[in-house]
Amino acid sequence: MVRSRAQTASESCRSVSRQANAHNRQRSISSPESVLRRAPPAVARRPRSNAQVRMRIDTQSHIWPEPFLDYLLTRDEEPLAFRDGDTLFIDTGKWRRTAMPGHSDMDAKVRTMDAAGIDLTVLSPNDPGPERFGDDGPMLARLFNDYIAEQTRAYPGRFAGLCVLPLYQEAAAREELDRAVHDLDMRGVLLYANLDGRHPDEPEFEWLFGRAEKLGIPLYLHPACPVTIDQVEGRNLTGALGLMFDTTIALARIIVSGLMDRYPDLTIVCPHVGGALPYLIGRLDHQTMVLKRGAENLTKPPSEYLRQIWFDTVSPWPAAVRYGLEMVGPDQLMFASDHPWVEPDMISPIVDSLPVSEEERAKIYGGNAARLFGLGA
Repeated sequence: MVRSRAQTASESCRSVSRQANAHNRQRSISSPESVLRRAPPAVARRPRSNAQVRMRIDTQSHIWPEPFLDYLLTRDEEPLAFRDGDTLFIDTGKWRRTAMPGHSDMDAKVRTMDAAGIDLTVLSPNDPGPERFGDDGPMLARLFNDYIAEQTRAYPGRFAGLCVLPLYQEAAAREELDRAVHDLDMRGVLLYANLDGRHPDEPEFEWLFGRAEKLGIPLYLHPACPVTIDQVEGRNLTGALGLMFDTTIALARIIVSGLMDRYPDLTIVCPHVGGALPYLIGRLDHQTMVLKRGAENLTKPPSEYLRQIWFDTVSPWPAAVRYGLEMVGPDQLMFASDHPWVEPDMISPIVDSLPVSEEERAKIYGGNAARLFGLGA
């Protein structure tokens, strides 16, 4: 059964590749193709200088490729997909979502970008991630990463990508990370805040932090079907609260684990303005520094580690984005939309309202992302 699914998904992915290449030959997109600066494979990427890149870069925009959806439709256990009339649902167990056109229709995504004045989007898969699929995990990681790479070629200058990894199979994950960075030009790793119930700070995943630091690429921490799902189900609070506490818990664990001291040159991005941690960080400081609870791996207060984290601007609440700006400063805050769940036009007015200089606003809109991901002329 696994072999059949893998073959089906691989054949579908090859079909998408052929269609994308044909599409690329038929159209020419008016965009700054030179923005994608490919680093030599043997050279680790490091943040570029603070020279301004006058672009609007969306650093959080998600996909569910058609081959992945086709694969989910063949499954009889969660995660799976099913149709109800014209609507396709993704069921991860206790959380069900609707697939939207912007997940797999790249023309639709580009139209949204153009309408919002977005020059370039950093694509990443939505959850469920490879760790949810057992032996099929490595195949699905390759499917996702190949698909994203195909879109960067089909739409020159409009997309860059974050890869996903089958972290439950370490050898396969190590191989896929090197392939994604060196062969597919991926600009970072989308790291799920919980890995089918496991935490990213657990010892078996520490190799990823070291390898990402050596490669000079960031880890973009992103929620999955949350560890708090039992507490939020029944009231439809998964998106509002469950996802935010997923990253909050994961980032707090990473901070108190000592990983940030062991890998000081690694950049971690926490989306959604840091989840709830910016508002709880004083309590974490007090618990660790005063009451000495969980402080054994710390060399400074958790709030000082938090100021090393990069945030994105995905929040509908202007005060939350302003507080995120206060926490990490204008050099570590990046514009993002969370498309297709959120329309970019909801986020742009919030960024426009931030109390910063125009130079700092340009950093938030694109300069910081260009520096972090190695983009720009």
